[in-house]
Amino acid sequence: MLLTIMPGPDIIYVLVQSVTNGKKYGIATAVGLVLGIVIHTSLVAFGVSALLKQSETIFFGIKLFGALYLLYLAYDAFKSDEEVLLTTKANRKSLIKLFKQGFIMNVLNPKVSIFFLAFFPGFLYSKTQSTVLQFYVLGGLFMLQALLIFSMVSILSGNFATYLKTHPTFNSKIKWFKILVFIGIAIFILFS
Repeated sequence: MLLTIMPGPDIIYVLVQSVTNGKKYGIATAVGLVLGIVIHTSLVAFGVSALLKQSETIFFGIKLFGALYLLYLAYDAFKSDEEVLLTTKANRKSLIKLFKQGFIMNVLNPKVSIFFLAFFPGFLYSKTQSTVLQFYVLGGLFMLQALLIFSMVSILSGNFATYLKTHPTFNSKIKWFKILVFIGIAIFILFS
């Protein structure tokens, strides 16, 4: 839970989407991010993550693709002429689109697989039970706590929208904040 609470790309993304679009949109983003964990758990469980750890080329390729996707999202936010208006639904992305963005963002972050590869083996709890099953149990527990934390972040940051509605100068900067967040996360993934 401490690892999930620490500021990182996922929690910042949920925060931005919640403030921009509202609580349920932040939760849809959180569900997408959390379901991306299934892919990483599967990779670790079946040993593909070991390949990523050993091959710098594959690891860099996934990082590059993830960074390019985030830069595309920044460009998409930049080219939109509209400012983020929290009072209208016309500017909101669909729940499905935010879910997909969250899912893709998580799946394209190879650090999650590497983290699971480094972290989960220390918590295997049975010498007789299938290692694959144990990895899925650990992944499921990680997903549950992440969903709870991301949902709480979404609910609390959604309340921040009231403040934004009463402070239009701050509201007009949300679009640029989103752009900077996407670019920042892309740079973080690519160069870290």
